[in-house]
Amino acid sequence: MDKSNPVSIKEKVILITGALGQIGQSTSRSFLAQGARLILADVNLSASADFIKELDAMGISRSNYLVQQLDITQEDSCQQCVDSAVAQFGRIDVLINNAAIDAKFDKSGEGQVNNSRFEFYPVAALRRSVEVNLVGTVLITQVVCRQMLKQGHGNIINVASTYSLVSPNQNLYDYGSGVSQFKPVDYIASKSFIPNFTRYVATFYARDNIRCNALVPHGIFNNHPEPFLKNWEKLSPIGRMCERSELNGPFTFLASDASSYMTGSVVSVDGGWTAW
Repeated sequence: MDKSNPVSIKEKVILITGALGQIGQSTSRSFLAQGARLILADVNLSASADFIKELDAMGISRSNYLVQQLDITQEDSCQQCVDSAVAQFGRIDVLINNAAIDAKFDKSGEGQVNNSRFEFYPVAALRRSVEVNLVGTVLITQVVCRQMLKQGHGNIINVASTYSLVSPNQNLYDYGSGVSQFKPVDYIASKSFIPNFTRYVATFYARDNIRCNALVPHGIFNNHPEPFLKNWEKLSPIGRMCERSELNGPFTFLASDASSYMTGSVVSVDGGWTAW
């Protein structure tokens, strides 16, 4: 631990899943600017070229990160990702389980949300989310834990959701237009396991020098329609959505040695949403 700056993540090797999504890119950009070494893992690498150009413009050396295709639902893909990371950097200090399927209510997600009521929600969609958000998270964690046991240390950060702590307020998605919208059950069912999974991994590996905590974000602004934002202002204690950059500090803290006595914790960064 750097006693002069315990929150430093300089030269820590961090594997982040879903690295090319909105949270993933913001967090990865922040980590690389702080001197960390990253494995940018994602099932879809279509956004990687533009992101690499952005990192080049920031002056980030390409030797400080590895872009890796990863399907967390496939054990061979998980193993290949870990093997590539260790081959390049020698170890994995931190795993951030960020990859997930989530129905988005921003403008880019309009028309893509399944608006079926609970009693008619397709079981196939539920199974798909469980396969990624639950089974996939367990699988990549298993494979990374094997490596962490070999190297004698590790730190896992799971990304939960306020909807793993409380039920969605469906009024948030009612714009008064007569068109029904609902936060679907698949996300709630598949993400609700994250807090207790975090506690399970934390206590299972506590004596093996492997920590596990969870971060609980909620409501990341991404060009949402005005009716949604107005509903948010009324329903959120802080009265606004979260900016992506506001997660960088909490992520850095949990990834650093400043949180060395924390394991099994579930840390909310939700503007007070779960306080009501």
